[in-house]
Amino acid sequence: MYPFFCGFDELNTAPRLVQNRFRSWVERGILVDVTTTTLERVSVDRSGNETKTKRVLLLKPRGFCAGVVRAIDIVQIALDTFGAPIYVRKEIVHNSYVVTDLAKKGAIFVNELDEVPEGARVIYSAHGVSPAVRERAKERGLKVIDATCPLVTKVHVEAIKFAKQGYSLVLVGHRDHEEVEGTQGEAPDVTQVVSTVEEVAALMVPDPNKVAYLTQTTLSLDEARYMIEALKKKFPNIVGPHAQDICYATENRQTAVKNVAHGADLVLVVGSRNSSNSNRLVEVSKNLDTNSYLIDTADAIQPEWLEGVDTVAVTAGASAPEVLVKDVVEYLQTMGYGSVDEVEVMPENVRFGLPPEIVQAIASAPPVGR
Repeated sequence: MYPFFCGFDELNTAPRLVQNRFRSWVERGILVDVTTTTLERVSVDRSGNETKTKRVLLLKPRGFCAGVVRAIDIVQIALDTFGAPIYVRKEIVHNSYVVTDLAKKGAIFVNELDEVPEGARVIYSAHGVSPAVRERAKERGLKVIDATCPLVTKVHVEAIKFAKQGYSLVLVGHRDHEEVEGTQGEAPDVTQVVSTVEEVAALMVPDPNKVAYLTQTTLSLDEARYMIEALKKKFPNIVGPHAQDICYATENRQTAVKNVAHGADLVLVVGSRNSSNSNRLVEVSKNLDTNSYLIDTADAIQPEWLEGVDTVAVTAGASAPEVLVKDVVEYLQTMGYGSVDEVEVMPENVRFGLPPEIVQAIASAPPVGR
């Protein structure tokens, strides 16, 4: 049975807070205790100023989701427990700031397991891996810690179930994304990946009445809906998961953009170029005819983007830390955006348990340096 989530304080925290909570993790067992990071509301000096106030709309929820917090925590705990180096297959999450920060602390990021010394400890990224990768880890005698997001694991379990029941699988997603590669690897002989409605139209399966679909967890809601509608039109008897595969954080952040974009002249999305959910936030905004840019840091903001712009909405992808959002808001303040209003579209109360590998390691490993 795969782990799932339960209600908790909102998970929106920067990596640097993790080490301060290490003792509470051990005391609490498998559950991660997370602190919410927020920006202080900035007052506006209106004395003698009758011009229109430039403002920032700070969207909430934004930034780290429960799966990202869990994955980063796992790397931090492993470093604290075992000491450096700790190997990580692929980027633990798709954010350059997070990866650089963990690399400075002793994490070594590799593309494939053959780059990891035999018998060493390796962490799988939040995006998951295929059975072939797991088998290769066994062959090399690696000590594995699995940081796969539980919601990605859910999709893997669904793929295995449908394949065992004799279905042809259609996986809606982006072929070059690690999550899709891992999910497809659960049943590669019966799984086809589609990214466009045109690809759906060209699908060929052994039995059109025995088809199931799954989706990547970080697609845009509209994109997934159009694709699923096309699949149902082509295969009227197609079946899917009991609950949608798009994760709660992806949905919530897109919903927040949809609710606020119409009242903004510009939407800035904090996130890295290889972050699927961050790119989808930009697409959602542009589809609503609101100009939007994806930025890794405040340094990426071009002054000309702000010309004639009175209201800037700021959000962050699920793998972007709050410290980067804070930097963006502070930059905008220097550019005359004196009013900062946090707009909460919906509450977000989620936490995930730590994997048994890390719980057992914490319990049995002696402190570093002893």
